Parts: sequence; structure tokens; C-alpha cells
Amino acid sequence: MLLKNHLIEVFKQASLENNSLLKENVVLKWVHRFGIDSLNDLLIHSSLQKENQREEENQEHISLIDEVHEENQEQIKLELSKTYENIEKTKMESNGLETASSNEISIKNQNSNKINQFTETPKLPLPYIKNLRKWINNDKKAS
Repeated sequence: MLLKNHLIEVFKQASLENNSLLKENVVLKWVHRFGIDSLNDLLIHSSLQKENQREEENQEHISLIDEVHEENQEQIKLELSKTYENIEKTKMESNGLETASSNEISIKNQNSNKINQFTETPKLPLPYIKNLRKWINNDKKAS
């Protein structure tokens, strides 16, 4: 690693840690070695690195926001599916109650029809018991 790159890295690290003593030491070494005219190179590199670092932090922050948004979307979808399932259960239960009540009504109708059948049986053409002998004898003669 070149001395310039090393000093730039140390200056960046000192800037991040807010270590002013180390920053001064790096600036003195830079000026002694490369001259005061090249001091802008150190400052420009460090400011560019700060900007890059800020951009990276912003990207990380944006990605975190995206992850939270995706988690919220998944949670909303889950809640909607639960709500939909509850609606479906309610519909099925109400349909079950309707079919059960309609089944009860149809069973009652069938029972009433059966009762009507038993009560409305046609009267047989049998005569009263007094005339039974005459009827039997007449029937035998006819056949």
C-alpha cells in the first residue's frame, strides 16, 4: 500500500472517530512528505470517502425501509387472508344454518304429508257389520 493511500485511510478513520489529534498528525506527515500544495488531495479524498460512506449508509437505510415495507405488506396480506377465511367460515356457517333450517322444514313437510296420508286414507267399500253377511253372500253370487 502506498503511503498516500495509507495516510488517506488513517485520516478517514480518524474523521469517523472524531480523533482530532490523529488527524493533525496525519496532516503534518502529509505536508512534510508531499508538500502543502498536495494537501487538497488528502482532504478531497477524505470528503469523497465521507460522501461515499453517506451514500452507502443511505442505501442501507433504504434497504431496511424496503424490508420493513415488505414485511408490512406480508403482514397485511396475512391479515386479509385471515379476514377472508373468517368471512368464508361465517358464510359456510350461515349456509349450514339455512340448509339445516330448510332441511327441518322439508322434514316437517314430509312428516305432515305422511300424517295427512294416514288420516286421509280412502274409506273401504265395506258395509256396516250388520250388513256384512249380505254383502259377502252377494259378492259370492256375483262371482
